[in-house]
Amino acid sequence: MLRTERLNLRPSLRADVASLFEFLGDAEAMKFTYVDETLRQCQRRVMVHEWQRRRDGCAPWVVSTRQDDRIIGWGGLYQDPFEPGWGFEVGYYFHPDVWGRGYASELVSAALEVADQQLQLPEVWAMAHPENPGSRRVLEKAGFEAVRYLEERERFLFRRSRSAPADV
Repeated sequence: MLRTERLNLRPSLRADVASLFEFLGDAEAMKFTYVDETLRQCQRRVMVHEWQRRRDGCAPWVVSTRQDDRIIGWGGLYQDPFEPGWGFEVGYYFHPDVWGRGYASELVSAALEVADQQLQLPEVWAMAHPENPGSRRVLEKAGFEAVRYLEERERFLFRRSRSAPADV
């Protein structure tokens, strides 16, 4: 488990799926990305990502608040097993009740620390829908730069190169 100032970040468990489905299955909450239409579909996605964690060393975390350990999100660093070929990317999905509180920035920061320090990845990718300026701000604040617009995905593709190690 990782902890940030306000968040607990941990691997997903099958028991988490119902709580995750509250927002991963909500068409309005997920309007800029993929929505799980059934609880079973959500469970499959979450568990396949967990299988990927063993291979890649990372997968989306269950995000809960440190204050009360309530599940509020899912995301982090991963290679998408359902849409391979994009490399390591960051993604974040939060319950609408907690939007606008800076949790996505906190999650992305933790994910980039794993990318830089543990996995030593040369670059990390991300995507953001053009009608989601909040997501674009999160990425730009974390040092991502827009590379191009992907017409077929209706998303902007962002890249962030690894931070140079600090001089000691």
